[in-house]
Amino acid sequence: MIRGLYTSGYGMITLNRKMDVVSNNLANVNTNGFKKDGVVFEEFSEVLAKRLYDNTNRPLNMPQDIGEMALFNDIAEVYTDYTQGSLENTNLNTDFAINGDDGAFFTVAVPDGEGNYREFYTRDGSFKLDDQGRLVTRSGFVVMGENGAIFLEGTEFNVNSNGEIYQNGELVDTLRIRKFENPETLRKFGMNLLAVTDETQEGAFNGTVLQGFIERSNVDAVKEMVDMITILRSYEANQKMIQYQDATLDRAVNDIGRV
Repeated sequence: MIRGLYTSGYGMITLNRKMDVVSNNLANVNTNGFKKDGVVFEEFSEVLAKRLYDNTNRPLNMPQDIGEMALFNDIAEVYTDYTQGSLENTNLNTDFAINGDDGAFFTVAVPDGEGNYREFYTRDGSFKLDDQGRLVTRSGFVVMGENGAIFLEGTEFNVNSNGEIYQNGELVDTLRIRKFENPETLRKFGMNLLAVTDETQEGAFNGTVLQGFIERSNVDAVKEMVDMITILRSYEANQKMIQYQDATLDRAVNDIGRV
C-alpha cells in the first residue's frame, strides 16, 4: 500500500515537470525561430518481486519469484527539436531567415559584463539597426559578420542567398552563419539564444539566406494543447489513486485494528 502512494506521488512530480516543458512551448508559440522542447520518459530500474511465506509446499517457506516490476518512471531527457519552422514574408530588409538547413544559425555577440563578448546563436532573424548603424537583434545584441559587427547606412541594402550584404553596389560584409552537425548538443541560454558545448561539432552550411523573411516557431499549438490536457488527466488519475489508497490504509489501520 505504501509503495502505491510513492508510485502515484512520484508520477505526479514527473507529470508536473513535463507540464513545465509544454507550458514553455506554448508560451513561445509566437516567438520567431523558437525551437520546441520534448520529453523522454524512462522507467526506474526494475526490481524482482517475491512472494513471501505463503507457499507451504516449498521447503522452509522459501520466497518464490513472481517477476520483475518497475515502481515508477522519471524524465530521462529534455531534448530540443530543431526542425525548421514556417517562413513568413515580411518585406522588411532587416529581416532574415535560414532556409534548408536545420543545423545553421545566425551569430550574435553578447557582452559578459566585463567588457568582453561571447558568441551565441539564434534562428530569430528579426533584426534592426541601432543608433550606431549596426545590425542588431531585437534585444540589442550585435549581429556578427565575417569581419565583426555589421555597419550599414540605412535600411536600403541587399543580401544574397549566401549571406553577402551589398549596399550602394559594394560588398559590406557577409553574415556569419554557423552550421553544427549535432545541434542536439547545443544548450538554450535564454533570450532565444543558444550556446555551444564541448561536444558540438561544426560543419558546412548547406542552406540559403532569405532577406525579407522570418522563421516562425516550430511549435504546433494544437498538439501542445492536447498534450497539456493529457497530462492534466493523468495527474488527476494519480491524485485519485492516492486518495483511494489513503482511504484504504485508513480503514486498515483504524477499522481492522479494532477487530
